[in-house]
Amino acid sequence: MSVEYTIVNRHELGAVGDDFEFEGFAHGGARVSFISVDTLEPGAGPRLHRHPYEEVFIIQEGRARYTVGATTVEGVAGQIIVVPPNTPHKFANLGPGRLRQVDIHVSERFITEWLED
Repeated sequence: MSVEYTIVNRHELGAVGDDFEFEGFAHGGARVSFISVDTLEPGAGPRLHRHPYEEVFIIQEGRARYTVGATTVEGVAGQIIVVPPNTPHKFANLGPGRLRQVDIHVSERFITEWLED
């Protein structure tokens, strides 16, 4: 019995520095997408936005301030933060070193509504 599978090489993905994005629809129809964040400098992070699906942050190294709805929390390496659908959120690296995390989007495509300029 033959099993269908997909192998994606990192260099085939869109990248900015060491960061890269994977959208499932373009790679075997996977029903999940993710961003690998490896180079976020202290103070940097995306502005307020939301998605019509859950976003899961897996913090691998460093610490960041996450705003989720009306709550602000500090996340550190080893923690996982789950943001519900349609909930405004953002994060910023608190430093002093880099922030490494994987941002899982429970969707085959990135769908983002930006709420701040």
